[in-house]
Amino acid sequence: MNLAIKDIRHGLFRFVLTCFGLGLLMTVVLAMIGIYNGLVADALAVVKAPAADIWVVEAGTQGPFAEASSIPAHTRDAVARMPGVAEAGAITYQTIEAAHAGQTLRLYVIGFEPGRPGGPLRIAEGRGLGTSHFELLADRKTGLVLGDTIRLGRDRFRVVGLVEDAMNSGGDPAVYVTLADALTLQTALDPAAARVQAARGDGGLRPATVAAVIARLEPGADVALLTATVRQWKHLAALSQAEQEDLLLASVVDRARRQIGLFLGILLSVSAVVIALIIYTMTMEKLKQIATLKLIGAPDRTIVALIVQQALILGASGLGIGLALILLVKDNFPRRVVLEPFNAIVLTGIILVVCLVASGLGVRAALKVDPATALGG
Repeated sequence: MNLAIKDIRHGLFRFVLTCFGLGLLMTVVLAMIGIYNGLVADALAVVKAPAADIWVVEAGTQGPFAEASSIPAHTRDAVARMPGVAEAGAITYQTIEAAHAGQTLRLYVIGFEPGRPGGPLRIAEGRGLGTSHFELLADRKTGLVLGDTIRLGRDRFRVVGLVEDAMNSGGDPAVYVTLADALTLQTALDPAAARVQAARGDGGLRPATVAAVIARLEPGADVALLTATVRQWKHLAALSQAEQEDLLLASVVDRARRQIGLFLGILLSVSAVVIALIIYTMTMEKLKQIATLKLIGAPDRTIVALIVQQALILGASGLGIGLALILLVKDNFPRRVVLEPFNAIVLTGIILVVCLVASGLGVRAALKVDPATALGG
């Protein structure tokens, strides 16, 4: 006879309710882990999308993500002619708000040159940009579908393709347009301002600039040498892909990442205490039954097995419920929730250790029980 299972069946409703409550707590822990991972993944998504080796930006700045960068669009030609560069492309980034289907969408507009680095690596549905004007690729999080049209600036754009997991560090979903359309959107003035500029004789347009030029290198090319060469140009700076990613995490999302990480640590500590208290309380409530087992001659290993098995069943059930719930609701969060198998393995290990430690406290109390207690009123 398995005494742990027998005892659980005796108080089944209470045990299931306890497991469900613990499962809700595990859901919150897993959600915070997923939000933390999602914050980092979102921050790096746009940086990793072009699969670049070098980022050429304005001198004295830390790139287009940490701070504003503006360089002449023709810089791309100079970078493309450098020895070791396989291909180069100019790229722009800007955040705008646009009305669609009765609501306001906040979009991260990425302008790139089709056929050159800068666009998404994979299109989930539809096709790439096939014309020079008024087409866009949209992340699924925008809510746009193939064939939709949306007004950006003065022009209407048609959605021809959908991508996934393309957003900026703030969680704004991205849309991709051609560099020509992005420059028009970036430089064109509203009618009143354009008339003022035209009266001054500059045509109503500001000079075309891009946020960065990205380059992919030929096999065997020296990244450090090329970045050092670009830095010799007084008006430009260069970062490797690894430097750009590290800089983004160290500056743009550092505080948010640390705050979520700290809260996650506190939440894990609270969860461990709650689990320990639940298991210890369950053991203390069975002291009279444990005394009875001792009185009839049950060995200590039977009592230890009872407590440890129930603790492990409680922890495993709570973790299982938590995993099931978070997988059901994670897609409804406004920000991306990223859960990896490694996270579940680590959390399982933590819960296992907590359950064993808590059951050890219960075992210590149980083994001290006087068998004569079973004879009390």
